[in-house]
Amino acid sequence: MKRIIECVPNFSEGRDMEVINQITAAITSAANVRLLDVDPGEATNRTVVTFAGSPEDVVEAAFAGVKRAAELIDMRKHKGAHPRMGATDVLPLVPVSGVTLEECAEMARELAKRIATELHIPVYCYEAAAYTPERKNLAVCREGEYEALAQRFTDPASAPDFGGEEWNESTARSGATAVGARDFLIAVNYNLNTTSTRRANAIAFDVREKGRPVREGNPIIGKIVTDENGEPLMRPGTLKGTKAIGWYIEEYGIAQVSMNITDIALTPLHIAFDEVSRAANERGIRVTGTEIVGLVPKRTLIEAGKYFLRKQHRSVGIAESEIIRMAVKSMGLDELKPFVPEEKIIEYMLEDKASKRLVDMTCTDFALETASESPAPGGGSISAYMGALAAALGTMVANLSSHKAGWDERWEEFSDYAERGQELVSRLLALVDEDTEAFNRIMAVFAMPKTTAEEKAARSAALQSATLYATEVPLKTMKAAYECFEIVKAMAETGNPNSVSDAGVGALAARSAVLGAELNVKINAAGLKDREAAERLISEANEIARKAVAQEAEILQIVNQKIG
Repeated sequence: MKRIIECVPNFSEGRDMEVINQITAAITSAANVRLLDVDPGEATNRTVVTFAGSPEDVVEAAFAGVKRAAELIDMRKHKGAHPRMGATDVLPLVPVSGVTLEECAEMARELAKRIATELHIPVYCYEAAAYTPERKNLAVCREGEYEALAQRFTDPASAPDFGGEEWNESTARSGATAVGARDFLIAVNYNLNTTSTRRANAIAFDVREKGRPVREGNPIIGKIVTDENGEPLMRPGTLKGTKAIGWYIEEYGIAQVSMNITDIALTPLHIAFDEVSRAANERGIRVTGTEIVGLVPKRTLIEAGKYFLRKQHRSVGIAESEIIRMAVKSMGLDELKPFVPEEKIIEYMLEDKASKRLVDMTCTDFALETASESPAPGGGSISAYMGALAAALGTMVANLSSHKAGWDERWEEFSDYAERGQELVSRLLALVDEDTEAFNRIMAVFAMPKTTAEEKAARSAALQSATLYATEVPLKTMKAAYECFEIVKAMAETGNPNSVSDAGVGALAARSAVLGAELNVKINAAGLKDREAAERLISEANEIARKAVAQEAEILQIVNQKIG
């Protein structure tokens, strides 16, 4: 899984587009990140910038943005409606894929330390990156805003986590920054078949974590019950990690429950949808659709699609695009306007549309490309593709079995196999291009200069590194292709009997994938100077190949017995 994080810094400038453009230019020029959104606010005098990429690139780009903001924004002159304490006011890191919240928190702390050390900007760590429980709350870190910073520096209990040893002209200009890590926040509106804001609010109060005030007697007009401090007592709603209100949208002519899901691990989008639907139904109202504001991680829609498939007792081992389509249709994401995954899912937005991938070709184009005079794609990529076809055949039989009439009680058994099969298909398809990339790395080495002794040494080292990589990739193909046997064997033994021959072909394809990739391991290992490593890789490949041949024979025996 590709490692992706998002960064959403808030800069204390929302009126001067020249300043804003210079900050975003610094962000995008510092590292390979994709700028997803720039949202300036005149009244707040604040701009929210959203960008994403690999963790290393995002952290570097974030640092560059903070640096440029400190050069351009003078907090001594700043006025705005939004709470703030620095030129870069807040800077959260958000996990998108392949990265945990804990990892983001550690990155945030390291970034905070670097900002304080190199840029001399005081930093508070908040949310998941906080060093104390109370500083998880951003409001605690920003208490008193910019105007209170000088005094806070003198109090160890309220001083920044990094920097802030003294209040001087530099800190007066930059203010302080809050650097943190949080999970992805989803802004979502649930469309209702009513025009009543009051009823939409009632549904929102039913479900939001904060809930509604406790009243004496009549739950609507009764006197609000207060605690000993005079604060209203609240009856919590049913959804943790959510904030919600009801409103009327004149553009659409409907009322909505507008919700921020602040903890998608605690309350996933699909669970919120079902709960809002339940609360609406209890009040005689129906949720007709859903509107996602901004972008979402792919996992949000994958989880939702699988959730609704499982509710239907359908296999979840289907193509990613179909799972997402199920999520879209189940929650009515396309009710108000077309839902285009390529424009709403972060991972899709970050894809390099210009890159030419083998797996994006048609079958005909791939075959013709292989048949051309170009040495790539070659046997390694073909082996990976055969492995993908083996996994695909096993998955097909599992899906057919899951949906077979009279086998309804076994749908989950076959769905599990299909889901594992789909994962193997994805892994092996990625290896189709990775094998060709490994070959291209070796070719790139031959273009390196070799005039001086230093150049020759660097060229030799690069060649050995590329050769090792080119040996390890087909070994990865062998391992992934070998995993296909477990699925195709199970499908040959217990799957839909009408598709037993498909399981047999899957076994043949898996064996060919393993043995084909083995040849590439051996030919590339021959170029390694580290013979110990070479022999170790060859020995591992030989053992996988031996077991693959045995698995193929066993599965074909099962298939032939059933065919008769």
